[in-house]
Amino acid sequence: MQLKSNRTGFLVNCSTVGESFKAFVPNALPPVPPLDLTGEHFDRLERANRALGKLDGLSRFLPDVSLFVYWFVRKEAVLSSQIEGTQSSLSDLLLYEQKEMPGVPIEDVEEVSRYVAAVNHGVKRLREGFPLSLRLLREVHEVLLETGRGSTKQPGEFRRSQNWIGGTRPGNARFVPPPLENLSDCLSNLEKFLHDQPEKTPTLIKAALSHVQFETIHPFLDGNGRVGRLLITLLLCAENAVSEPTLYLSLYFKRHREIYYELLQKVRTEGTWEEWLLFFLEGVEETAEEAVQTATNILEIFAEDRIKIESLGRSAGNALRVHSLLQRKPVVSVAAAADDLDLTAPTIRSAIDNLQNIGLVSEATGKKRDRLFVYSSYLDILQEDTDESLSIG
Repeated sequence: MQLKSNRTGFLVNCSTVGESFKAFVPNALPPVPPLDLTGEHFDRLERANRALGKLDGLSRFLPDVSLFVYWFVRKEAVLSSQIEGTQSSLSDLLLYEQKEMPGVPIEDVEEVSRYVAAVNHGVKRLREGFPLSLRLLREVHEVLLETGRGSTKQPGEFRRSQNWIGGTRPGNARFVPPPLENLSDCLSNLEKFLHDQPEKTPTLIKAALSHVQFETIHPFLDGNGRVGRLLITLLLCAENAVSEPTLYLSLYFKRHREIYYELLQKVRTEGTWEEWLLFFLEGVEETAEEAVQTATNILEIFAEDRIKIESLGRSAGNALRVHSLLQRKPVVSVAAAADDLDLTAPTIRSAIDNLQNIGLVSEATGKKRDRLFVYSSYLDILQEDTDESLSIG
């Protein structure tokens, strides 16, 4: 790794097992010299804040905001995990949560499920009055890696050994994060910046800079990318930029994955904070606007489908109850629906038959037993950009 600028940090000589290498130690935030913000930056910042405000405003007036939070958190979990190479789709996560067998390795789906748990834990702690801090990030990391492939990688603990990105060892790595002797100071400086020390920073700019800084420090043995993206969500919630974790920014990072990683590295080697900031703010605006459109499309589908169901006459009552269940569980079996709604299996089967007849649900397995029914038009909207496919194991 060669530095073209020392604005972001500096290299230190290290060695391990007789091999020398250079590790990168980031300078404390905010950047020095200060960010050179142009008219384009201020325009992007204003547009991103406006889009975020519109998303947050919508979430405050939705008839059931918990439903949208439920889905948007899961979408962020799927997308953030896919950036790291996980194969799980949103459908796979739904099947897993309903004790059905997904069509991808179970370890992949477990990772996504743990991400959902980590988001929920972090937001819950913030609402209890706990500050956004290194301790909270350790807690979130512990929840994230509690089970599955990362459970042996010191969940909830900052690393006690050197890590690296790319290559097979530090000596041939693409990037080597700070050595252990610098790790504590780097983390302490990041925490101070999160707490507006030495000076207050606008929330979205703080989120953009903090994300890069966390990824650069790479304080855990595993899960750094996911926790780094989760940090954005927690920061927006902690500073009341959003009242709910409804921004799934990983959608934008996944769409532009190569540019995302390229810009992270470019900040380190060339100090190009301003270029990264434009990318980040564009992502916030684009993702927030798409989330608003997604919520609007979902509400329209629900309303249109309720009208169709009401045309069933005397059969509409139970069909509406199943329709309400499908809004939270768009993939469901007769047995699961009967259990959830406290109705008999024949009653559920009759209601699902009616929903099939008017084109609202379809059967996914092709089997005569253990069948699963899908609210397809709804699930299609939820799954946009998440490598959608309902694959049954």
